[in-house]
Amino acid sequence: MAIIVTLNEVLKQRGVTGKELCAKVGITEANLSILRSGKANGVRFHTINKICYYMECDVGDILHFDGRLEESEDEM
Repeated sequence: MAIIVTLNEVLKQRGVTGKELCAKVGITEANLSILRSGKANGVRFHTINKICYYMECDVGDILHFDGRLEESEDEM
């Protein structure tokens, strides 16, 4: 995956559980789990904005680009 999700590390650093974050952000635990696993195909900017607000972090603290181009199956 070209985008690495490091939300778990930020949650641990802040001492916040996934369940707590879900309640603040207004997303389901299932959707948070998909995001945390890096298996999400997309995420709304509104959701990222809320996560960063409540976690008091920057987007770069929870998402990283590994420098590779990952092509979707549609592009192959």
